[in-house]
Amino acid sequence: MLNEAHIEFSQKRRYYTNELRGKSKVILALHGYGQLAQFFARKFAQLDPSYGLVIPEGPHRFYLEGSSGRVGASWMTKEWRAQDIEENTRYLLALIEKVKVANATATFYLLGFSQGGATAARLYQYRPALFEKLILWASVFPPDVSVQDFNETGNLHFAIGDEDPYFQDANKQEVLQTYRNLGFKIHEFKGKHDIEAATLSAILQ
Repeated sequence: MLNEAHIEFSQKRRYYTNELRGKSKVILALHGYGQLAQFFARKFAQLDPSYGLVIPEGPHRFYLEGSSGRVGASWMTKEWRAQDIEENTRYLLALIEKVKVANATATFYLLGFSQGGATAARLYQYRPALFEKLILWASVFPPDVSVQDFNETGNLHFAIGDEDPYFQDANKQEVLQTYRNLGFKIHEFKGKHDIEAATLSAILQ
């Protein structure tokens, strides 16, 4: 008979930033399934340079096809789910505290794209007062999160492309209605499963 056991140890996690010194507004952006942080950062190339950008990488890396070639990362799977949620939250809170050491008065904006949206929503649920806005982008709202825990600022936003292959027809309308019922402002743009610069800029204003 096998017994499950656990061990704790110190661990490094990777993230990318632009120049953060003196930035009064910082975006914490969580990538989607199968992406790497350094390449996800390119989605923000047209971002107003007055914004600081912090892009953490999901802790689980894997080959996208077979056993070699391109690599992607994931925030979690269904396996040992609760533990991954807890560790992701601690990881991101520690990262925010590190950024705040050099940017003590910075305002944080939290963005979660695709799979990263669920991780962002859980982080926001845990510490909503940390963030000026929550922006979920082309993602399904996690059923284990209650917006009753969110502060009532009205700064909840959901963005989606009109040709996103993951959100079509009745499925898309159901998702949009879910977000409306939760108090999110909806932003639709012409495009697919991607970050659209003009829409992001409008949300951030």
